[in-house]
Amino acid sequence: MALAISDELLATFVPIVVYWIYSAFYISFGSFDNYRLHSKKDEEEKNLVSKANVIKNVLFQQTIQSTLAIVLYRVIGNGGGGASKSQSYSITVMAGQFIIAMFVLDTWQYFMHRYFHYNKFLYRHFHSHHHKVVVPYAFGAIYNHPLEAFVFDIIGGALSYSISGMSPRTSMYFFSFATMKSVDDHCGVWLPGNLFHIFFNNNSAYHDVHHYLYGGKYNFSQPFFIMWDRIMGTYMPYSLQKRAEGGFQARPIKRAK
Repeated sequence: MALAISDELLATFVPIVVYWIYSAFYISFGSFDNYRLHSKKDEEEKNLVSKANVIKNVLFQQTIQSTLAIVLYRVIGNGGGGASKSQSYSITVMAGQFIIAMFVLDTWQYFMHRYFHYNKFLYRHFHSHHHKVVVPYAFGAIYNHPLEAFVFDIIGGALSYSISGMSPRTSMYFFSFATMKSVDDHCGVWLPGNLFHIFFNNNSAYHDVHHYLYGGKYNFSQPFFIMWDRIMGTYMPYSLQKRAEGGFQARPIKRAK
């Protein structure tokens, strides 16, 4: 007899599995210099936290987040917005829920991300943890202080889930997709033909500009669109250039103030 697994549990744990599998995919490409946005030497010398500590932090966060997610699914209920179960699995309805959830998550994370940069106390004590990974890599995508992770990911995820009205099963697809996108943004790799790079201007090169030591005033948008950076005047354009020693480099077009 097959063991039944609830949609809530699938929606909680599938994105975690996706995080590590997709990270491993990018780490394998990171071993080739011609795909990297930074050299291996830069990654080793500029990052201020060891990969072992990053892994410990991410695993701890995922443990806390999965526990809270199960509770939130029970509290918010099936769909949050009142969508019926039959509606939840309609492709048209799911597409609409995805778009709403993407907009809600982008809006929440843009303004929270920007505020955590502009507020010196919040940056020093919380968000600076994330920027210890000066040269981003895939499995460091959600390396954050636990409080920041709660504000950005748990609250942001709960809002996008409840406002969009998606079912737990639909949210499994959405949060897995959002996880892949977040890993891609931090992967430190530029792969020709990458669909995320083709369909989203907010990509690994765009976010790499933000991780420059002087880039904390720009490119706050995550994980999908860049509309809020453009609207709020925090957009920094860049050009993608090949490095002489191999790979690519995202160079800001205007001088940071």
